[in-house]
Amino acid sequence: MEENRILVIDDDAELCDLLVEYLRQEGFAVESVNEGAAGLARALSGGHALVVLDVMLPEMNGFDVLRRIRERSKVPVLMLTARGDDVDRIVGLEMGADDYLPKPFNPRELVARIRAVVRRAGASAGAPESPDLPECVRVGDVELSPHTRVVCRAGEVVDLTSVEFSLLEVLLRSAGNVLSREELARTVLGRNLSAYDRSIDVHMSSLRRKLGRRVGEMERIKNIRGVGYMYIRTSGHDA
Repeated sequence: MEENRILVIDDDAELCDLLVEYLRQEGFAVESVNEGAAGLARALSGGHALVVLDVMLPEMNGFDVLRRIRERSKVPVLMLTARGDDVDRIVGLEMGADDYLPKPFNPRELVARIRAVVRRAGASAGAPESPDLPECVRVGDVELSPHTRVVCRAGEVVDLTSVEFSLLEVLLRSAGNVLSREELARTVLGRNLSAYDRSIDVHMSSLRRKLGRRVGEMERIKNIRGVGYMYIRTSGHDA
C-alpha cells in the first residue's frame, strides 16, 4: 500500500475531477470511480491508503459499499454526507467509517481529514516498536498489543476498527482518569470537534458494544456527563 494513494467514489463526475486535481496538487495519487459496484471492486483490490466514499450513490449506495468493504477490508474510509443529515453520519460511523465530512466542504478541510486518517492508519500498521512503550497494555480483562494491533477480552480476540483501537489504547493508558471528548477527538481523530459532532460518542458506543458494557458490577467505560469518558481501573489485573 502506498501512503498517498486515494480512491474517490462519488457519482458527481465534476466533483471527482475537481478533487482529483486538487488532491494531486497536495501530493496524493488519486483515482475516481462514479458508481458503487465499480468503486467497491477498486476498494477491495488493495493498495489504497484511504477511500473517500459518498453516501448518495445510485444503485449501490455508500452504506452498502461500506458494509461490503468492512466485510473484507480495514482500509480507512472517509464518508461524504449531506450537510445537516446527522443520521447518515451516525450510521456511517456505526458501520465502520473512520470519519465523515458534510457536503459542501472546503477542499482544505478534506485534505486535513485525509491526512489525519492516513497518518493514524499508517502509524497503526507500520510503526516501529518503541522501548518506551510496554509490549502490552492490560486493564482488567482487556489486553491490547500496540505492535500487533490485537485486542483480547478474556482471552478472545475482539475485532476493532483502526479508530476504535486507537480510542481504546488512549482509554487504557489513562484508565481511572477522565478524558474529555475534545481531548479524545484531537488524539484519536486528529482534529477538533465541531458543533454537534458526535463522532467520539458513536465510536465509543461501538467500542462498548464490542467489549461488553460491564465488568462484573461496574460499567467498563463511564460517561462523565458534560465532561468526557473514563475507562474503569480494576484492582489486581492492570499492567
